Amino acid sequence: MVAFRKPSVTYAYNVAAELAALRAWRDHKLGRQLAPRTDTNRLIATWNIANLGVQQRRPDDYRLIAEIISWFDLVAVQEVTDNLDGLRAIMQHLPGWAMLCSDTGGNNERAAFLYRVGRITLAEKVGEVAVPVGAREDIKLEGIDVPFCGFDRNPYLAAFRAGNITFVLVNVHLFFGSDKDEDVKRRALEAYAVGRWADLRRKSKNAYTKHIICLGDFNLPSRNETDAVYTALRARGLYLPEYGTTVPEHADVPENSNISDDHPFDQLAVVPGMKNRLSRPRPFDYDGAVFKDLYDTHGQTVFRAYLRYYLSDHRPVWTKLDVS
Repeated sequence: MVAFRKPSVTYAYNVAAELAALRAWRDHKLGRQLAPRTDTNRLIATWNIANLGVQQRRPDDYRLIAEIISWFDLVAVQEVTDNLDGLRAIMQHLPGWAMLCSDTGGNNERAAFLYRVGRITLAEKVGEVAVPVGAREDIKLEGIDVPFCGFDRNPYLAAFRAGNITFVLVNVHLFFGSDKDEDVKRRALEAYAVGRWADLRRKSKNAYTKHIICLGDFNLPSRNETDAVYTALRARGLYLPEYGTTVPEHADVPENSNISDDHPFDQLAVVPGMKNRLSRPRPFDYDGAVFKDLYDTHGQTVFRAYLRYYLSDHRPVWTKLDVS
């Protein structure tokens, strides 16, 4: 895992003021309000926290990250390095929460789940999505002439209970590589493999549960029907609800999940039986709330570089899960 370059600009911020700015953005900015917690819902999120454990974040940076996580009940985290110091620094600010994580895979990267103990219960199933060598020939798509050689990072899964349902979350970070054709094909095959696994498990008479949610950083370039990764992900029946909001169409709400605001990389995808249990996912653009004086003084390029290093280059994406 390679860290982003540490910004050259020195910037000291008041953490209390930035926490207040985040909360004000969440509570008062049009389109950013979270769903209220009830006994019949849980707030689920996914967040790629860039190079967590590699980049030299400070205590106040972890405090800001933990603040955002604390708004939800269960969060899938990507880009956790082998060194768990960063994850543990976040957990210090989350009393009443628990975590579990995978071992390292490609890019020396772990995946993790953080959850609010009073609202979420860890069930009996934990594992990975892996495709045996003998089944890899079944991972194929029309127009893709390269073989599937396994995941770069096996998706990490765990079962949870909340309300009246038991469900499996599959924490995904698909291979990116580059925008070159061969890398996009490899990513598309990984996307298809995730969808195939979910399809087979939901149809199995021995399934632990048929309530399956795949979420994480799919490195999805776009939600266009001509996009190879998007098409592959949906090929076996996974449903990807569009980002949504209840505010009027003219509201200035984020349409992408990276702070460069040009790609919907992070997604939630569900098996057909879960379609009516999820609200439309929404990115939370924390980058609109924090460090305004840094932006005003140094401009967008420096501002985004600072966010990438000390917070993340991704926005969390959240949904409301009906657990009645």
